[in-house]
Amino acid sequence: MSTATYNLTGMAKVVRVFFLLLRLLAVAATLCAVIVMATSHDSTIVFGITLEAKFQHTPALVFFVIANGIAFIYSLIVLFVPSTSLLSRSIIVFDVILAMLLTAAIAAAGAMAQLGKKGNSHAGWFPICDRVPNFCDHVMGAMICGCVGVVTFLLIVFYDIHQVLSPKFP
Repeated sequence: MSTATYNLTGMAKVVRVFFLLLRLLAVAATLCAVIVMATSHDSTIVFGITLEAKFQHTPALVFFVIANGIAFIYSLIVLFVPSTSLLSRSIIVFDVILAMLLTAAIAAAGAMAQLGKKGNSHAGWFPICDRVPNFCDHVMGAMICGCVGVVTFLLIVFYDIHQVLSPKFP
């Protein structure tokens, strides 16, 4: 075996390990986003009335949890798909779809987080984060995990595209 072939095979192993680590990071980030958002709740008393803040009260945050849950389950399943199977060819399509889904989820959750933090004076909506800080902190933590998940899926998509477009060496 020549040195060039050995270096190429060694580099291929490093790239495969890096790709596996990206997949594991996607699993961890999406699971983190789901758990942190699912545990976000707080309450406050305003004028003698108890107001409760939960992620279930906002459809955008529910969408965020569902999208990250789907990405988590998908990422777990993909870890066990052999790279030589016919199914591995369709994975790139699902990776792109999930990257778009997670991007939409983080955008929707980000819009609601901004509304909760700043309010909307034109619509008469007041900020709530000063009244329910634990809720807002959990939402922010979940969004950080979600951003890591989005970036990870984008890196996975770039790797998938590189694999499809790069010439195959014997």
